[in-house]
Amino acid sequence: MSKTLPVVAIVGRPNVGKSALFNRILGRRQAVVADRPGVTRDRIVAQAEWSGRDFLLIDTGGMDPYDTDELRQDVFRQAQIAMEEADVICLICDGQEGIHPLDEEVAARLRQSDKPILLVVNKAESPTVEMERYSFYALGLDEPIAISALHGTNTGDFLDKVLSLMPPEDDSEEDAEEIAVALVGRPNVGKSSLLNRLSGTQRSLVHDKAGTTRDTVDSLIVEDGQAFRILDTAGMRRRAKIDDEVEYYSSLRAASSLERAQVGVLVIDAMDGVTSQCKRVAGMITEAGLAVMVLVNKWDLIGTSQDTVARREKFVQELSADLDFMAYAPVIFLSAKTGEGCEEILPTVEAVFEQWNRRIATPLLNEVIHEAVALRPPPSYKGRVLKVLYCSQRRNQPPTFLLKVNSTDLIHFSYERYLENQLRQAFGFVGTPIQLKFGRSS
Repeated sequence: MSKTLPVVAIVGRPNVGKSALFNRILGRRQAVVADRPGVTRDRIVAQAEWSGRDFLLIDTGGMDPYDTDELRQDVFRQAQIAMEEADVICLICDGQEGIHPLDEEVAARLRQSDKPILLVVNKAESPTVEMERYSFYALGLDEPIAISALHGTNTGDFLDKVLSLMPPEDDSEEDAEEIAVALVGRPNVGKSSLLNRLSGTQRSLVHDKAGTTRDTVDSLIVEDGQAFRILDTAGMRRRAKIDDEVEYYSSLRAASSLERAQVGVLVIDAMDGVTSQCKRVAGMITEAGLAVMVLVNKWDLIGTSQDTVARREKFVQELSADLDFMAYAPVIFLSAKTGEGCEEILPTVEAVFEQWNRRIATPLLNEVIHEAVALRPPPSYKGRVLKVLYCSQRRNQPPTFLLKVNSTDLIHFSYERYLENQLRQAFGFVGTPIQLKFGRSS
């Protein structure tokens, strides 16, 4: 967690409207919501703001300590971790159903905490529920506040109360500038295991069943003074193969996480290699214009030490062929399970981010471009020859260059690719796309 932002955790039994309240506070549908219990599994973290105060908001799965299902036990543990991290804990109850035995169980656990607890009676869409909120005094917590996350009723008063329970603001520290990193790939390639390995704790649920992660899970990791915002996403499958409403919206959330990211990390299962869906996800990263790297996970399952080198060389060749449009991406072979190779991930993220942000001086650019044109002059077309007159960098993130030419009609994609390769040969640009724009010289 960020060292300067207070943390607010939303907890409670299943299906009381925790994710609806989470989305209401954020003003967007970040958590997947459906009218059935057990949709939220991981704890989801997002930065929120109220009355000029920023804080981290955590949505959790429904707490049921008596459920013997292994996956739902993990959900319960995730909620407990959120409560341990929180500065303020909000217990959400269903005002229409009244006090449930699980409410009493969760409240009993919270009464043992020395942290501020805010009791929230949700689904107060009618005056009757507003009056019934007093019955929740029986939970032994402070005065309950009635709200409707669905309609936004009293949520402003609720947030005012949350702010009053937060620790005082500390302006002596500044947040480290974050690098937003999206872990993307198809289901069950080990994205959540990688997040847990990087963070040193169980941030995301890990299970053999594909599709365990349903929401994008945010985690902040600080290493050597650099902050990394890691977005663990749900596995992305082709829409034709998605037949579940929750999985459909989870896939949309995963795709939208690329809009929030600066670095896209494509995770591939070493046992399966590059699949058609891996290519599709790689294409999405490229279209988003992000810095990129490729992680080949589960490498511990590939052969013995004697043939691993040969297998790795073959795998790299297959990657180059299958993902030729992002051949500039660095590749790391690793195992989230054993930790082998994982120490390379964050330094490589930082390196490709720097390349994505890189700017090149105009005189140096023109020197490289003019030399490239001299070494390989453009081919003629109907007696006309392309002339590259001037080059300048228009922006970074990703590096984008404008080349002034005598006619844009004379540009052939093969020569554009040649110029791009010459720029990469001269300046590196490892892990970042570069874009060439052509304009007619006036």
